[in-house]
Amino acid sequence: MAFHDAAVELAHRSALRSIARVVSDTAVPTPPKKALGGIVKQLRLGPAVVLTGAGVSTDSGIPDYRGPQGSLSRHRPMTYQEFRYDAAASHRYWARSFVGWRVMNQAQPNRTHHALVEFERAGLINGVITQNVDGLHKLAGTQSLVPLHGDMESVMCLECGQVEDRRAFDIRLDELNPGYLDSLLVSADMVNPDGDVTLDDAAVARFRMVGCIRCGSKLLKPDVVYFGESVPTARKEHAYKLLDAAASLLVAGSSLAVMSGMRFVLEARKQDKPVAIINGGPGCADTRATTLWRTQVGPAFDELLDALDLS
Repeated sequence: MAFHDAAVELAHRSALRSIARVVSDTAVPTPPKKALGGIVKQLRLGPAVVLTGAGVSTDSGIPDYRGPQGSLSRHRPMTYQEFRYDAAASHRYWARSFVGWRVMNQAQPNRTHHALVEFERAGLINGVITQNVDGLHKLAGTQSLVPLHGDMESVMCLECGQVEDRRAFDIRLDELNPGYLDSLLVSADMVNPDGDVTLDDAAVARFRMVGCIRCGSKLLKPDVVYFGESVPTARKEHAYKLLDAAASLLVAGSSLAVMSGMRFVLEARKQDKPVAIINGGPGCADTRATTLWRTQVGPAFDELLDALDLS
């Protein structure tokens, strides 16, 4: 679609380029045993800060974006500009999210989430910065947590700023759409990392949207950062404080294809701090890593727990 405002159009096009970015191999991974030993040594040098991406949650049934089974192969996320300035796109998102949210809301933390809690309790990490919006780090018990892209727990009105609990919002949607969920067949593998599912046009057209509980506007948005939208300043500052206080950076399950995550690798290297990456596929920061462990995230953290005598 075309936007009437040139700045909005430019931001939308930039977001589309970010979504479409292809990540290819640029570095030779560290041999597995050496990678394990290197990360163990890094963690023992002093608390690290951990940056996590969608690859951490795949074992909980939530797909990643750019992995072999990633959602980008079948689904393009909506940009902030589409959501904000196209009423039909916003309506489509909420129909899909109404269905997908309850599936994501049933997801449970997996072994990697729990391993990071153990690392934090042992003083090996000083916190987790996550690009995920699924809330699983919080559910697992991570105490020092920066949800860089927000989470699915609340809904905000873009007109008056009213914030509503997502569960209360969902109850209102359910009351306005009796029988809607029962009429659709949706499995967990259909849910995208941003919490929605693909529906046909007829299903979207049947969906009815509620308004803001304060002003009645239907311009409501989950409290998450969309492609084409900036991470709130306070959240970035909190994340940078964790990095500044850490001895190193450990990246897990992220291709770092968007700058919101990549900036922390750049800053860590600027501060001459080690950067270790654990990921199942190639990433944009691979050439900057001091240790590059090309492996599935869950098994890697199992090995780290054993090596650190935490299992």
